[in-house]
Amino acid sequence: MSVNKFQRHVFVLPEDDANRQIANGFILDPSLLNRQIQVLRAAGGWLRVVERFKSQYIDRMDRNSLTSMVLLIDFDGHPERLTKAQAEIPEQLAERVFILGVLTRPEALKQAGLGSYEEIGLALAKDCRE
Repeated sequence: MSVNKFQRHVFVLPEDDANRQIANGFILDPSLLNRQIQVLRAAGGWLRVVERFKSQYIDRMDRNSLTSMVLLIDFDGHPERLTKAQAEIPEQLAERVFILGVLTRPEALKQAGLGSYEEIGLALAKDCRE
């Protein structure tokens, strides 16, 4: 579902399908307004998330102050990826772009018995709400 660009809205740009499923689980939370958040198709790697953000969303965000972004990446045990990704966010957008992700890989959450990716995302939404 597309967001209403005339109201505050959030695009979620996931690295891979596991992150996309977690984000989809998150937006299943009944307290969220589904016209305010849109999960985009997976970029196919954390560097591709950053490149796609730069090439497709910086101009859009500059034109519409109601747009925010979540860059959802795997850190794969490399916490310095956060600093590298943050360095690519223009200063004027820093308060509207958020970088989130699992320190290792989303598969580790599933293997830890936390449920399906969507269940993990729904639990995250509940934790945020509470």
